[in-house]
This record gives sequence, structure tokens and C-alpha cells, in this order.
Amino acid sequence: MVYLSAILLYMYRFGQWRRLKEVLTEEFTFWHRARTVIATMWDAHGWVWHGYEIVNVDRIPDNSSALIIYYHGALPIDLYYFLSKVFLLKNRLMHTVADNFLFRIPGLRILGEGLRVTPGTVQQCSAILHDNNLMAISPGGLYEAQIGDSFYKLMWRRRLGFAKVAIEAKVPIIPIFTRNLRESFRTVGWMKSFWHKLYMYTRLPIVPIYGGFPVKLVTYVGEPIPYDPDVTPEELAKKVAYAVEDLIRTHQKIPGSIVRGLLERLPHNRRHYAYPWY
Repeated sequence: MVYLSAILLYMYRFGQWRRLKEVLTEEFTFWHRARTVIATMWDAHGWVWHGYEIVNVDRIPDNSSALIIYYHGALPIDLYYFLSKVFLLKNRLMHTVADNFLFRIPGLRILGEGLRVTPGTVQQCSAILHDNNLMAISPGGLYEAQIGDSFYKLMWRRRLGFAKVAIEAKVPIIPIFTRNLRESFRTVGWMKSFWHKLYMYTRLPIVPIYGGFPVKLVTYVGEPIPYDPDVTPEELAKKVAYAVEDLIRTHQKIPGSIVRGLLERLPHNRRHYAYPWY
């Protein structure tokens, strides 16, 4: 109740009650109203629990299409905050690609429909981007989420689908990375070989996760990588991997530390957001 109260006060302080009232009372579609409510709640939760911020959000286009590539944490909590803030700041709904198993979980189908989550073949993703949309993909996916650790090593396993999508759709790729992501939620560090083998056998997210720590989370948006008709999928994948790794090297101390992430929440490290609607 304490944190729910803090979230509600945050929404009031930054004028988001007014935004919600406008959306709910004026003639918007059901989905637009629902998405605004969900995004507002996630945005408030991100600020209260993690002091969440985005650096260089202006690199996300206001009107054109782009493919956003991100590092996958044990839980993609940062992606929820990122999508919500982009939706509120730019009024743009970002499509996301998720593992097939998510669509078999009861109750998540309507969430996928409302938030534009898709299992995504190359052709489907390219078609979405051709329609002037934003899309977010994690090449590491569930494998990176389950097997990764606080050393933030990319685990893309030579996946090229995202590069093929960008080339076919002729769109830029924008790399992003969230500092302290692995310190908010972590997979267990014991019996790693056992969990690795079990995951490879089942392909299900069965590695135990712990956390929910209120560490500071900051998403850094890298320089867009423009479309190049002469580049191959292999070359583009390497270029994007290097760009994400550069964001990690620049903004993340290795190995990550939960204590350090908590200390970054101290007031002298905060940077206040200037919301355009108040």
C-alpha cells in the first residue's frame, strides 16, 4: 500500500491524472485508453521503484520506423518501462517480439494483442516495419535471460533474424542498454551447468529467478545504425553487437553489483525528468 500510494502521488505530481482524464473522457478507442492507463502505471512504477530514466530518448524517431535492439535481462522489466515512456512521450506504440511459449500462458493472449506482442517471423516483422512502426527485438531472447549473469555478456548465438528484418524493411537499427538491469532481477548462480542443460532440453524459462531490488535503472539509447543496402546480415549483426557491447562498456561497471545499484538511488545521483505535459 505504501508503494501504491507513492505511485499515485507520482502520477498526481507530474500531471498524469490530467492526461488520464483527457484520454478516458474524450473520444479515443478502447485500446488507446487501455494502453494509456497501462503505460502510465508502468511509468509511475518505474520512477518510484527504480528511479527509471532514458538517456537520449530523442534518438527514437517521432514518425518513421526503426528496429530497437536490446540486451535481455533475467526479466525484461526495463523494456516495460521503456515502451511505456516512449508511448507517453511520443504517442508511439512499439511492437515487440516474444518467445512462442508466452502465447501459451493463459491470460497473456489479450495482453499480447493490446501491446502488439508477436512471435514474429522475418516476413511478419518486416511488414510491421514497412507500415512505419517501431519494433523492439532482443537477439539473445530467452536464452540470454536464463543463462546470462552480472557480467553482461551478449549471448546471441549467431542469430541473424533481426539483421535480415532490418535489411528487408530498409530501416535503421537503434541499440539500447539498461544499466543495472541484472541487479534488479537475477538468475541463481549455483548449479549453472545443470540449469543450462535443463534449459537446453526443455527450452522453457525454468531457471529460478530472485530479486525485485530497487536499483537505479537507466536506459541508454545508442546512435542509430542507418540502413546500408550493401551490408550482409552477418556484417550487420556484428556491427549491432559491437554497438550494444559499447553501451555496456561505457555505462555498466562489470561485474554488476546490487549494493552499487542501490547506492545510485541516492538523491545526488538523480536526474529529474521534464515531462512535456505539465
